[in-house]
Amino acid sequence: MAHAYFDTSALIKRYIREPGRRQVLQLLHRNNCVVSAVLPVEVRSALRRRVAERTLDERRVPAILRRFAADRAFWTFVEVSREVLASAEILSATHPLRALDAIHVASARLLASRLGSRGFSFVSADTRQTSAAAALGMATRHIES
Repeated sequence: MAHAYFDTSALIKRYIREPGRRQVLQLLHRNNCVVSAVLPVEVRSALRRRVAERTLDERRVPAILRRFAADRAFWTFVEVSREVLASAEILSATHPLRALDAIHVASARLLASRLGSRGFSFVSADTRQTSAAAALGMATRHIES
């Protein structure tokens, strides 16, 4: 089975009904899911932000978090190592990426270099991330937002 690196903007769609959800579910079904160790923090932040914006009912959050916790056992996590941070720093200097976005692209780049680019893709709903990943030679899947 191929591997797909999911950033938070894409993976959150597994838990919330919003544009791009069907694409994410299909990709999760066909690929081993790889994420950054920062993803759980970002998911909680994204859920809290949606509650504050009133686009998510707060009563749904506990069920989402239970499902999220159960899913984590099946994912491969890329640690935020010195190597990832050094790569993210270079990416931030050469691409218009926010800090955590650069960490996602650097994490995917590290894993792609270890696995080989064949059968590996970077999945995001963030255009800047998918552009940076594509510039680095990764296969990308941009998810509608």
